[in-house]
Amino acid sequence: MAVVTARTVEYSADGLTMVGYLALPADGLTMVGYLALPAGVDPRPAVLLGPEGMGLSDVERRRADALAGLGYVTLAFDLHGGRYLSDPEEMLARCLPLLADPDRMRAIGHAALDVLRAEPRTDPDRIAAVGYGTGGAIGLELGRDGVDLRAIGTVNATTTGRPGEAASIRCPVWAGVGSEDPIMPPEQRNAFTAEMQAAGVDWRLTVYGGALHAFHHPPVDHPTVPGVGHHPRHARRAWRDVVDLLAECVPVDGGLGA
Repeated sequence: MAVVTARTVEYSADGLTMVGYLALPADGLTMVGYLALPAGVDPRPAVLLGPEGMGLSDVERRRADALAGLGYVTLAFDLHGGRYLSDPEEMLARCLPLLADPDRMRAIGHAALDVLRAEPRTDPDRIAAVGYGTGGAIGLELGRDGVDLRAIGTVNATTTGRPGEAASIRCPVWAGVGSEDPIMPPEQRNAFTAEMQAAGVDWRLTVYGGALHAFHHPPVDHPTVPGVGHHPRHARRAWRDVVDLLAECVPVDGGLGA
């Protein structure tokens, strides 16, 4: 993987000072048609990367670095004002009201999106949202709010929105979920796919057999809510599915404004 550069960025959202992680593709030359431009100045496709309900951690930072290594300007956004909520009760006390409030989720997403768009290397016409759990739900709410995204990808976030608002989604949606996930059970998955279908969205759902909630997340050294468990093989598959979604919908070699 090419060497990337990264830095933390502070911004305001949800009454908090958020601390995101911005990863940038490596410097060098990139070809745009017949022109060789310095990679440090050419507009690049971008990814807004949302974390699980516990918040931004090294897991998301590594994913942001990996996406930057593929050529995407990537902002892993914050949920809790620079904190990682390892206590499940504290995490649920913050995330459950948030997940029940689409306007709050949208405000958090828009604040992060503004930071990503303000990065000079971001091509504002080529942005995708990828998120896990609560971060994925926020990406979906941006779509329901009519944000011009090239793709929305979620893992563990087959959440539904307010009636009729999915019709504002203007890009393909891919969702991945574990077959044994008790937090996103079959009835929730069915409601999500019914919402997408009724809205005429270009949607796909991948169900990973035998996987629990947060199957993509490496094991942690603190308590978790019931029904959570790592599935290494499906975690690798879900990552490949995310990368394939981006390659299809917002390719790095798509050229300026492609």
